[in-house]
This record gives sequence, C-alpha cells and structure tokens, in this order.
Amino acid sequence: MPKQKTNRSARKRFKLTKGGKVRRNKAFRRHLLAGRSTKRKRNLRRPGFVSAAETRTYLRLLGEG
Repeated sequence: MPKQKTNRSARKRFKLTKGGKVRRNKAFRRHLLAGRSTKRKRNLRRPGFVSAAETRTYLRLLGEG
C-alpha cells in the first residue's frame, strides 16, 4: 500500500496540538483594519481551532487520519 501524501497547502496553514486538536489562524486580519476595534484585532491574533465536526477532515489532509 502506498504512503499517504500530506496536502501541502494544508500543512502550511494548520498545525496539530499535543491534544490532537487542529490549530488554525483566524480570518479578517489582512486589510481594512482601521474600522475594527483594538479588542477585536487583538482577539484575531490568537489562533483558533477547527471545529470538532471538521477535525477528521483536516487530519486526513495532514496525513494523520
């Protein structure tokens, strides 16, 4: 049976935590930031996590599932 290939674009965007969760960056942080509050921009800096319903899909893309 051949080796499973990792999706290269997914590998650059997502990381696995030790607990098996998939970490991702949040959207809406590229431009047009002047109209957003400082609090909102600060919270966008922190990583988000992929929802439990989609975790299996992302693990498969990362070659873990």
